[in-house]
Amino acid sequence: MKQKMQHFMAGRYGADQLGQLYLGISMALLVVSLFSRWNIFYLLALGLMGYEYYRMLSRQVEKRYQENQKFLNWRYQLAVKKNRRKEHAQQRKIYHFYKCPSCKQKVRVPRGKGKICITCPKCKAEFIKKS
Repeated sequence: MKQKMQHFMAGRYGADQLGQLYLGISMALLVVSLFSRWNIFYLLALGLMGYEYYRMLSRQVEKRYQENQKFLNWRYQLAVKKNRRKEHAQQRKIYHFYKCPSCKQKVRVPRGKGKICITCPKCKAEFIKKS
């Protein structure tokens, strides 16, 4: 039986991270459909599961790979943004953040220095702010 399954799956795409997300969402929709009177959640879950199985059994390996790579890049960008926000929040205790009026570059200056003249590192414009 194992050999038959391996022979059947030869040349097909199989499971990936995007597929795991689709299956997780469809399971959540199934749980919601249990407690809801609306059949739309059940139909959405079945449709999403069907699409995931279509992706798994697809012979268009390159196309499915590109879809998964787009998803992984999107997920990575979300993680980077989250880490930046977290780091920015931690630095707010020590620094003030201002935007340059001409180029909108973020500039970090130490707190508690009074009125200071800030020079933008990108465009070299000078502006005065209270730190």
